[in-house]
Amino acid sequence: MTGRPVVLITGGSRGIGAAVARKAADQGWDVLINYVARKEAAQVLADEVQAAGGRAEIVQGDTGTEAGIAAIFAALDERFGRLDALVNNAGVVDQTERVEDFSRERLDRMFAINVIGKIRCAAEAVRRMSTKHGGQGGSIVNLSSMAAIIGSPGQYVDYAASKGAIDTFTVGLSKEVAAEGIRVNAIRPGIIDTDIHASGGIPDRASAMASAIPMQRPGQAGEVADAVLYLMSSQASYVTGAILNVSGGR
Repeated sequence: MTGRPVVLITGGSRGIGAAVARKAADQGWDVLINYVARKEAAQVLADEVQAAGGRAEIVQGDTGTEAGIAAIFAALDERFGRLDALVNNAGVVDQTERVEDFSRERLDRMFAINVIGKIRCAAEAVRRMSTKHGGQGGSIVNLSSMAAIIGSPGQYVDYAASKGAIDTFTVGLSKEVAAEGIRVNAIRPGIIDTDIHASGGIPDRASAMASAIPMQRPGQAGEVADAVLYLMSSQASYVTGAILNVSGGR
């Protein structure tokens, strides 16, 4: 153990999660990067952080399953022995469809990862950080989406609904643990230029939607990461239950 604060980033091997890992390490955090299948990408990121003088480790685990969550937090306890922040970033989107075409399997996967997994990871973080449980406090930042407000009709209404659940969860948990040293906030990214759009079958979605964004451009992962790092930091010491839009005005 180094004595530096430790952040766990779920879904941290690419996109917003990877940007958070880089910026957190630059600001003095030790980083545990969670991945599901992209081990090579996670290791390359960890090596990059290490080369820059930080400490980063990787851990495989699907946050949509109890076994995956158990593996992630077991590795955290063994390798770091502390937790100061959780960036609840892991999430999925599916192919664009209308609601009447959604399968039960699609919905089960969406909510297992985007909602239940985030709640379960937050619960494990609370067990380690809450002063009620002998912890020293900390910060939880949940990744929501502007889809929670817009609704994503004709594309990802189920994804939007899952992010709406995260907004409500953020507010409720923030009040539940506010007196226990834990701040809980959320970020709502707008159209961000990452490869999640390819997962939904629209790889050029970010650039194609630029004209619909007041700032006339998609955001970058690093811009979202800056907001996450602010909410993790002591500069946000009186901020909890907040949901910050990082959306270019959309």
